[in-house]
Amino acid sequence: MITALKRIFQVPELRAKIFFTLAMLAVCRIGAFVPVPGINSEAAVSIFKSATGGGQNLFQLMDIFSGGAFAHMTVVALGVMPYISASIIMQLLLALVPSLQRDIRESSDGGRRKLSKWTRTATLVLALFQSLIFARYALQIDATTPGIIVEGLTSMTMLGVPVLFYFTFMITMTTGTLFLMWIGEQITERGIGNGVSLVITVGILSSLPGTIGSIVKQLNLESQEAGQLTFVSLAVLAVIFVGIIIGTILIIQGQRKIPLQYARRIIGRHESQGGSAHIPLKINYAGVIPVIFASSMLMFPATIGQFLGKNSWIGTFANWLSPGSWFYTIAYVMLIIFFTYFWTATQFKPDQIASDMKKNGAFIPGIRQGKPTQDFLEFTMNRITLAGAIFLALIAILPTIIGRLLSIDARISHFFGGTSLLILVGVLLDTSKQIESHLLMKRYDGFIKRGRLKGR
Repeated sequence: MITALKRIFQVPELRAKIFFTLAMLAVCRIGAFVPVPGINSEAAVSIFKSATGGGQNLFQLMDIFSGGAFAHMTVVALGVMPYISASIIMQLLLALVPSLQRDIRESSDGGRRKLSKWTRTATLVLALFQSLIFARYALQIDATTPGIIVEGLTSMTMLGVPVLFYFTFMITMTTGTLFLMWIGEQITERGIGNGVSLVITVGILSSLPGTIGSIVKQLNLESQEAGQLTFVSLAVLAVIFVGIIIGTILIIQGQRKIPLQYARRIIGRHESQGGSAHIPLKINYAGVIPVIFASSMLMFPATIGQFLGKNSWIGTFANWLSPGSWFYTIAYVMLIIFFTYFWTATQFKPDQIASDMKKNGAFIPGIRQGKPTQDFLEFTMNRITLAGAIFLALIAILPTIIGRLLSIDARISHFFGGTSLLILVGVLLDTSKQIESHLLMKRYDGFIKRGRLKGR
């Protein structure tokens, strides 16, 4: 391990990328401790705890994803969820609107810049809307439990509406979301790993000390009486924890190898013998992106419903989407399967693979080149994607169900549950692969340079 770390930091370019990523993530975490102007952070946390009620609640999951910023009503309380929701909308539009697909095919850079611009605009709109609902929710709880909003901020009104409070609250939280979005993009371009995923991962990791404290507290080690959490439940949770890590690694790195053969070709006066290789088709081509997309898709309407209150129709709908409920579980599984297929369909190009194989004289044994090869690859990918999506969904919901059956605290089950752990393990695997690719590339560059010196 120490040798591997030394090798990583011996590469100047990779070392600079890692330090840049760590610096950006540190700046990101600073925002989690800066409350919105006019908000009493301590009062907000106490009200948040009473609102969650100790059960499985969407607010608990939102707070874990934001690294505690949601409960404290800080400037980054909304996290990157508006950006993820905007990305989902843009990906759906890209799949449904032929003109966007044509723009990206004809001009890859220009089309992607246009798509990025629209994604940022949609993020701004969604962040303003969610911060407006959040501000209204803060006013409602301040009316019943005074103290969360500093006196005087709501004094400036227009037509009975505290415009100063709304303006301050919305602008601050929207700016925080846009700042996190910018940090994520900077990490992706200049750092290592996927920036937005790393921002979510750091938020999840920041809740680890609080989760361990909850475990120790519920074990009730200082008393002879049995605690809320037993050692049997903790052992079961530990087994699930290890099982999810192993399962996530297997499902993300698992491959179906399609054998390839190359026809004999005449190159100059020499005959090139046909060789063999394989096409590695990933069992889960989308990684943990379906889990992130499904969580964001469920959080958006459910959060708005809980903000507006249980008396509204959307509030009733939000109760159905409470984590741990059967409706939430079924919807979560269906969305994971849908986004697994959706992401695979947008990223996996069997027609391009079949065309490249034909140009290079490669073929799959027993399958003709061209359209039959394309159909075979598409059929094979659909089959293994179904298995990967179902397995991914089972990993995501199994700990939540077991935690509910064992009456484990929601904070503990959410952290060690499938959603948080899947994202954590998947992002760390993706980042480690990028680091390994940088090391391999640097090693190859050094070999080429030595060869050129000898050639001189």
